[in-house]
Amino acid sequence: MGLTPVANDQIATIVTHLEMVERPKPAPIPPAPLRLVPWKQPAPDAYRALFRRVGEPWLWFSRLVMSDKELSAIIHDPAVQIFAVTDPRGVEVGLLELDFRTLPDCELSFLGFIPELTGRGFGKWLMAQAKSLAWRKDVRRFWVHSCTLDSPGALGFYRQAGFVPFRREVEVFPDPRLTGLLSRDAAPHVPVLGQPASA
Repeated sequence: MGLTPVANDQIATIVTHLEMVERPKPAPIPPAPLRLVPWKQPAPDAYRALFRRVGEPWLWFSRLVMSDKELSAIIHDPAVQIFAVTDPRGVEVGLLELDFRTLPDCELSFLGFIPELTGRGFGKWLMAQAKSLAWRKDVRRFWVHSCTLDSPGALGFYRQAGFVPFRREVEVFPDPRLTGLLSRDAAPHVPVLGQPASA
């Protein structure tokens, strides 16, 4: 069994792809003091702000490195549905994004809450919403990917929701904390080994 070196300014993660190929039986959506609000053509800066608030603990950065034009091409596409999760005061506390651009597949692109709400059981509510919205009449496959940078419970959560793993890959990328894209304090469960790009 061999080890593959990873440069100190890089991060390696194992990505697991999961799919659901049968429409789940209708089920009631669990109660929650939250609302799911359709976000029609969000401004790139507003989208990035919520994306960062939700994803920084898990090193989400893919949408942060895109230009406004690249990002808008995705989040303004009519086949991409984005929802902000709001609390009773109307404050945005979560994100749900469904991508129908490759029908009959629907990708669960992003699903998550700000750190203050994780681990409080709201994930079941949001996943129920996602499944209800994803399984349109023209959808035959609902899929998602997770990685070892995510919450330790993420993979189990997706499997419990009915997704089945079908492929694994290793992804290596520059540590976004060293490039200044994310705070150096982000994702403390992943050690920072390298030096900032300007050092």
